[in-house]
Amino acid sequence: MRVGVVFPQTEIGADPVSIRDYAQAAESLGYDHLLAYDHVLGANAASRPNWSGAYKHTDSFHEPFVLFSYLAGITQKIEFVSGIIILPQRQTVLVAKQAAALDVLSGGRLRLGIGIGWNPVEYEALGENFHDRGRRSEEQIDVLRQLWTRELVTYEGRWHKITDAGLNPLPLQRPIPLWFGGTSDTVMRRLARIGDGWFPQGFGPDELGRENLEKLRAYIREAGKAPSEIGVEPRISVSHGDPDAWAEEASAWKKLGATHLSVNTMGAGFSSLQNHIDVIERFKQAVESI
Repeated sequence: MRVGVVFPQTEIGADPVSIRDYAQAAESLGYDHLLAYDHVLGANAASRPNWSGAYKHTDSFHEPFVLFSYLAGITQKIEFVSGIIILPQRQTVLVAKQAAALDVLSGGRLRLGIGIGWNPVEYEALGENFHDRGRRSEEQIDVLRQLWTRELVTYEGRWHKITDAGLNPLPLQRPIPLWFGGTSDTVMRRLARIGDGWFPQGFGPDELGRENLEKLRAYIREAGKAPSEIGVEPRISVSHGDPDAWAEEASAWKKLGATHLSVNTMGAGFSSLQNHIDVIERFKQAVESI
């Protein structure tokens, strides 16, 4: 099971030295990957009395493609994972270009997590339709993979038209792995057909987790694939429990079939960068024998 860290987006601040130090510390501790969330804009909750979103404009988010490009130049082997890029609020061909460039410049260290998001404020500001985002994302995935694997592409779909054109340079990974976020039945069926991996959330390695993974595996078999072809990466929050509890949860996820795991240090009340680095060291020690 490959183990990574969740980049502490909302707590690390904007100092590039701190960002460098965190990524290099994660790599030196032997973590396999660094996962970053994606939000382009935050809504002002004060002007929206019924706001119930998880984030608002006071929460800091570094743009993943830019962040990973910076980190690619100051690290050697740690993988970069978007968890997730909100794909339908972005232009598909531009995403293909950005991801291909990052894959080349990082030496093939990109795993692209994608999802459809929940925040209509971002969609409005970015000029994209919030209401067809699920259906549109499926066509986007098709376009991405064609652009990543072919020198020239001619494509005419419901939302995309490309006439005899292509990316240069192409990515090193052809295609770049696409992992899905989301837990709806529609997402899980789509993942089974056209995805490479899944970020489960909203449950632990308990009975509900087992039921969801069994459901996904059934959909994968219906799609004519083996469940082993689809990766699974849950997250563990250090705000819940101590090293013994972290090890127990990691072991339970592995028994359920998780192929990857990431540790989230946000929301634990840390006041400094060193707090985050210290706890990922403790977490690594707790789970390294699993």
